[in-house]
Amino acid sequence: MNERPADRLAIAVAQLNPTVGDISGNLECARKARMQAVRDGADVIAFSELFIAGYPPEDLVLKPAFQAACRCAIEALARDTADNGPAVLVGTPWVEDGKLYNAYALLAGGKIEAIRFKVNLPNYGVFDEKRVFASGPLPGPVSYRGVRLGLPVCEDTWTEWGDYENVVECLSETGAELLIVPNGSPYWRDKAETRLNVSVQCVAQSGLPLIYVNQIGGQDELVFDGASFALNADRSIAFQLPAFRETILTTHWSRSGGGWRCTQGPIARADDPDEADYAACMLGLRDYVEKNRFKGVVIGLSGGVDSALCAAMATDALGHERVRCLMLPFRYTSQESLDDAAAIARTLGVRYDIVPIESAVRGLEAALTGVFAGAPRDVTEENLQARARGTILMAVSNKFSLMVVTTGNKSEMSVGYATLYGDMNGGFNPIKDLYKTEVYRLARLRNLWKPADAKGSAGEVIPQNVLTRAPSAELRENQTDQDTLPPYEVLDHILEPLIEREEPTASIIAAGFDREVVTKVERMLYLAEYKRRQAAPGVKVTLKNFGRDRRYPIVNRFHDPGTPVPQPDQTISKTAAMAKAGASDF
Repeated sequence: MNERPADRLAIAVAQLNPTVGDISGNLECARKARMQAVRDGADVIAFSELFIAGYPPEDLVLKPAFQAACRCAIEALARDTADNGPAVLVGTPWVEDGKLYNAYALLAGGKIEAIRFKVNLPNYGVFDEKRVFASGPLPGPVSYRGVRLGLPVCEDTWTEWGDYENVVECLSETGAELLIVPNGSPYWRDKAETRLNVSVQCVAQSGLPLIYVNQIGGQDELVFDGASFALNADRSIAFQLPAFRETILTTHWSRSGGGWRCTQGPIARADDPDEADYAACMLGLRDYVEKNRFKGVVIGLSGGVDSALCAAMATDALGHERVRCLMLPFRYTSQESLDDAAAIARTLGVRYDIVPIESAVRGLEAALTGVFAGAPRDVTEENLQARARGTILMAVSNKFSLMVVTTGNKSEMSVGYATLYGDMNGGFNPIKDLYKTEVYRLARLRNLWKPADAKGSAGEVIPQNVLTRAPSAELRENQTDQDTLPPYEVLDHILEPLIEREEPTASIIAAGFDREVVTKVERMLYLAEYKRRQAAPGVKVTLKNFGRDRRYPIVNRFHDPGTPVPQPDQTISKTAAMAKAGASDF
């Protein structure tokens, strides 16, 4: 390789959507991207963190066969570079001296020219890399065409300057000229601003320009939004790629005054926060369905706002021909709900079937007559309706290879206002991390705006009546959610500090909320933990989602000291406790 220092470099940034475990598919994707880089005249193409494996691979990466397959793919990609085309920077798992590393490799001249290991392994929130990877040694830069490239991997840019393991400081002190940072940085609200602030700090402290390469795509609960960018040494933005869209951009860098600067590239518009949340939910659902190879989805369409928004997201993600909606009415289903459900299906253009559940519910009640003899009717009989609906949806799923989209919002999941093995049945939930008030907000947004890559119709897709009527499970006559729960505007403002910030109940009460309401909500939140463990995965959009972020024990006797401790009659039976708390099911 020619080590004479170059004065110009064309660097292609590959913001792509790898699939975890699809090593051959990811390799083919990398090869196609490199061919585009050839056509664009690039000298080097940079991919995201662990691109060959897909990110995050979790415990899959511990399998020796998986490690070996990733290594074979990297070696094959390295051989491709013997054509004197662009060099490749690509992330992969790598075993060295019996240790497994999160690595970033430089492939050039037909071989693996250099490899660097991630030093700082995140072990918080959704990340658990210390479980599977060893921490690498502090790295020096790698040389390509005489240019010294620093290759800190994702979290390596997030440490404080002066820390013992500050990779960027080490690279700066050992002669790096340009930082190329591969990332697997998942989306949550306002994440883009946080990334930019961290990167600006790196540039300010090191005096080096920085290229931030992030992947896009859905992986289980996580969605990666891309939004890759570069900063010049003066902290000006050199280019900004769009979020939620695969993009390969060749950028042009030149040495000027002893440093490197990028010719001004495209600056994509920053997404509105609600638009970004909607795009994340849509992409997460699309990739979950596509990567798991479902033919399409089936949704129980109740006429309410939650199922309406999920149906709109599914249509936008997959197209109307791959979405099937079922209305499953019982005697308490209002004509208004029937009319609204039909109107939603009509505006979305999806297949719509009505399957009455009267005979199924009556059959279940008849089967239980002897077992229930002498016991009064209660919430148990109400929940037979939800469980009959769940069984029918799962039958349609089995028969036609359609994934059931479950439609519970974060407010309901927080307080257990959902029926286990009933309306909680399903494979994936795009709105699981959206509070009810946010569901309404995104539904109104979708009526005014359509994502650029959405496959659904423009215009009003959720009828106004759905947005204005009182929400109800319709499990009994004249029921509304507010019979059991505080108004959602109040509930969500209590839940958000309890969940996202772990605030004590005393501070929430001091903010002006009724003590009895706050303590009831906290009690319901704890009691519903066992339900959430059995809920379908769903897209993460908030700072702290259920599952990957918030991991509370199911068996839990702790209560906030500012909250009255339940009396013995409330703790003997979870059934009684749920009833006292106001939850709809146990």
